[in-house]
Amino acid sequence: MNVIRRKDWEIRSSEATPESIFLNRRSLLGGAAAFGALAALPGFTESADADDADPSTSLYPAKHNDNYTLDRPVTPEKINANYNNFYEFGESKHVASAAAALKVRPWTVTLSGMVEKEQQIAIDDLIKSIGLEERLYRHRCVEAWSMAVPWTGFPLKALVERARPLASAKYVRFDSFVDKKVAPGQRGVLYSWPYVEALTIEEATNDLPLMVTGAYGKPLPNVFGAPIRLATPWKYGFKSAKSIVRLTFLDKRPTTFWEALGPEEYGFWANVNPAVPHPRWSQASENFLTTGESRPTMIFNGYGEQVAGLYKGLENEKLFM
Repeated sequence: MNVIRRKDWEIRSSEATPESIFLNRRSLLGGAAAFGALAALPGFTESADADDADPSTSLYPAKHNDNYTLDRPVTPEKINANYNNFYEFGESKHVASAAAALKVRPWTVTLSGMVEKEQQIAIDDLIKSIGLEERLYRHRCVEAWSMAVPWTGFPLKALVERARPLASAKYVRFDSFVDKKVAPGQRGVLYSWPYVEALTIEEATNDLPLMVTGAYGKPLPNVFGAPIRLATPWKYGFKSAKSIVRLTFLDKRPTTFWEALGPEEYGFWANVNPAVPHPRWSQASENFLTTGESRPTMIFNGYGEQVAGLYKGLENEKLFM
């Protein structure tokens, strides 16, 4: 008798949210217990971007990768789009209207630093040259709330291969846009812009990190980090930089945005772990925004089988904040 051993992030196909359900926004909204409460909040809005304004629209929805399924329902788009951290546009969770001002075409991504040759690639050329797939990922915020999102994009490791980093490159730094004219959060003095995040080369070439260009079967709305963002589902959400303009390959570990601002609270690694509390709150459980229920937090957000091996030999590092 053959015994099927499922990975910790897999469920039976009969239990997975059907693709037709999460692509049908009305079906999602009708079943969302939290939607009514969110709709009453100030600033609640539809995703601001019109599909026909994006030249890549015809590439969506992309083919679903069946290797990435969920143990929970997909978070409705209206909840996701209106409960979202994007500090460039303000400290409120309701920044969709403000983010709509960001112009995402033309847009280029620069590959620089310790590479064979610096490259600057137009976003639509990049998308077409690598190809897209859809993955269902859990998203865990360091603030102890969580979502489940149907992201569309391409593996980060494909972009690393295209960059052709030198053997001496050990880290990849991600820089987000700076445009104070459209981003009110960048006009103050509290934060140091651009938003910077980073991964080790080993993390960046793992199968899980996704360069995201779409969600919910269409091009990425501005509030999610259009036109291209990172998704690292085993880490707290602040590691997944939005609206990226540059990847820089380095031999020394860079200081990231939140690490520079609050090193006692936010470290470089930021791997999800229920046993390591934030200095100001527990990480033992999370609030799932789709239903409002509290769930136990899973180590590495449930992706330990895929990523735990990345951290062997780093026992002295502070891996979880």
